[in-house]
Amino acid sequence: MSPNRGRIAATFEALKAQGRQALIPYICCGDPFADATAGIMQALADGGADVIELGVPFSDPMADGPVIQKASERALARGIGLAQVLATVREFRTKNATTPVVLMGYANPIERYDQREGEGAFIAAARAAGVDGVLVVDYPPEECEAFAARLKAAGLDLIFLLAPTSTDARMREVGRIASGYVYYVSLKGVTGAGHLDTEAVAAMLPRIRAHVNVPVGVGFGIRDAATARAVARVADAVVIGSRLVQILEVQSRDNAAAAARAFMAEIRAALDAKDKE
Repeated sequence: MSPNRGRIAATFEALKAQGRQALIPYICCGDPFADATAGIMQALADGGADVIELGVPFSDPMADGPVIQKASERALARGIGLAQVLATVREFRTKNATTPVVLMGYANPIERYDQREGEGAFIAAARAAGVDGVLVVDYPPEECEAFAARLKAAGLDLIFLLAPTSTDARMREVGRIASGYVYYVSLKGVTGAGHLDTEAVAAMLPRIRAHVNVPVGVGFGIRDAATARAVARVADAVVIGSRLVQILEVQSRDNAAAAARAFMAEIRAALDAKDKE
């Protein structure tokens, strides 16, 4: 695989050629069961997920609402840290060599990993495990150019968040460094909060695309097929997290993967039905 064209780019190119939008679910590694995540990831792919965002548990996930905070707490209580997240990706890759995986989390676990294992250890381990991209919530573009360059050299994408409050200057900075896709946070607030205003999203995306040359995914507030379909009319990707985490947290071990697959299939069908309207 070319270092400059990985699984994420290939996935978006194939979807664009088909006139389809990417479906990107988020789950927290280690939740609802410490050893079930790789199977749930495969179930998501089987249900129609195009990219999987895998949350790295962290004790202070300031951008996340109560649902994902609690998932992170449950995973941490089960001993899930960055080393276990990477092991989960390696396990997933034994059965799935095509679905891109993005690690989503915060700077602290990455920096602690490098402190313990040596400078640059995280990027090397992520690449070896089969990770395709990294979204670090608290790494603004002006503070991580060197990190972005090291990721790019390893063939990994650095994905950034943009928000309704992002200025044109911030969008330009993100557009200069970002690869893979950018994640537009459609609400002012934390994950799982508020009501999605699809008209506001539609108005914002042309501004973003004026500065960003990678696909734009939209998340926060997408909870069902109807909102996913509405977002898919204007975005390149639909990101859905809190609702999926809620569905998983009440499942038994035997039912978790099937529930994940069924929810993905429902959302995927809604996105594909959008193309027939």
